Amino acid sequence: MALCFQLRHVLEILYVSGLFAVVLNPVVKRIEMLHIRSWTPNKAIAILVLFAGLLLAGFLFFWIGLPPVANDFSNFISDLPHRIPQMLDKVRGLPLMNRVDLGRVSADAQNSLGAVAAYLFTSLPRWAEHLLDLVTAVILCIYFILEGEEVYKYFLSLITADKRVRLANTMLVAEERVSKWLIGQLALMGIVAVYSLIVFGALHVRYFVLLGILMGITNIIPVAGNLITIVLALLVAASDSWTKALGVLIAYLVYTQLENAFLTPRIMKTSVDLMGVTVLVALLCGTALAGIVGALVAVPTAAMVVVFANEYLVQHPQPRDSSEPVVA
Repeated sequence: MALCFQLRHVLEILYVSGLFAVVLNPVVKRIEMLHIRSWTPNKAIAILVLFAGLLLAGFLFFWIGLPPVANDFSNFISDLPHRIPQMLDKVRGLPLMNRVDLGRVSADAQNSLGAVAAYLFTSLPRWAEHLLDLVTAVILCIYFILEGEEVYKYFLSLITADKRVRLANTMLVAEERVSKWLIGQLALMGIVAVYSLIVFGALHVRYFVLLGILMGITNIIPVAGNLITIVLALLVAASDSWTKALGVLIAYLVYTQLENAFLTPRIMKTSVDLMGVTVLVALLCGTALAGIVGALVAVPTAAMVVVFANEYLVQHPQPRDSSEPVVA
């Protein structure tokens, strides 16, 4: 246990690499199934194609998508100290607001803004330190995909024969469920981001690119994630007019009904049905254990835990023998 504690950083990198290898392995298999005349790519070529596609997507995001987001974020931070007094002036007109010390609220908000900006500035060197960890994780992920079958067979060989088939089937189910859950979740995040960008842009909400991207990212946290971002969007819209804020609220309520009634049942129907509280607890535990990296892998880990718990821990009711008497 002491050795694991000393090596916890290395174990985190190994776990994250292995988990992403599990998620990406089905994609690699699909690429291997492609036929170009009589030629089919082997696993090495499939991995190269996959990571080249990911690098291209990342390059396009940083070249096309990131600049407007960064510009909106910069404008939001610089405008916020001036917008807070304007927003408070509008709030003063609401009923019962004359009993609140809005001047103190403004001062506290500006002090908090300064603290957040200072934290972001001082944390930049720490983010740079994690670049080597990211490169290491990518290399390990490639190795796990290349040699995953051999590692998988060796691991199963350590299990007694009578339990090996059950464990192998459970691991296959966990791999499939995690991959499908991640694909479904990414689809929902993309849909809410595009919807928010269109609606916020149509309503002429300032920083709509930043707010739309935040809506997509925070969608991974059920209910609470989007609520935090929509409150921020409402405040930004309300600083212009209450009518614009009402439009943002109506658009959010419409999307919530659409997601709950149509999108989630159809997109996530074949994935692990994780309860909202399970996702929140997983995110809290993952963040406490490994920070942002822990939060990144918390939900897929919870999905795997649920599969193994259903197989080995949940006591399924046995069918009753018809010859047994029914106790009144």
